[in-house]
Amino acid sequence: MKAAVKTLQELTAQEFCKIAEERTRVFVVEQKCAYQEIDSEDYCAYHVTLSDDTGNFVGYARIIDRGDYVTFGRVLVLQKYRKHHYGRQLVAITIAQALFPGKKLQIEAQDYVQDFYGSFGFRAVSDVFLLDGIPHVSMLLGNQG
Repeated sequence: MKAAVKTLQELTAQEFCKIAEERTRVFVVEQKCAYQEIDSEDYCAYHVTLSDDTGNFVGYARIIDRGDYVTFGRVLVLQKYRKHHYGRQLVAITIAQALFPGKKLQIEAQDYVQDFYGSFGFRAVSDVFLLDGIPHVSMLLGNQG
């Protein structure tokens, strides 16, 4: 597996179109959630892609520096690559890239994956809330905060 971390300006048009296609497929079509998938945060995000050894797109996440903390989201693995632990690889790489000096790492995770993120050291810091109609929880890495 190969990982790459790029700004929007560093992505090729083909790379960003593939990211947009797969994000829409997972978050809008699979999860049946009608919302603005491509948004203004893509301009300032760090885009993390995971590819197999032949260059096929496997997964994606985006990292955003919010000033006083860093977050990541839009984490996805293509359906045919699920159940092979590529999600764990992708999240581990994303966490390593998102550890900005002096800043907390906080995410808004879908409620059903709390245990998954907990295995990386995240802990819930909120009650469950709806975000775009899907139950989420705010989580903070380690003992930060």
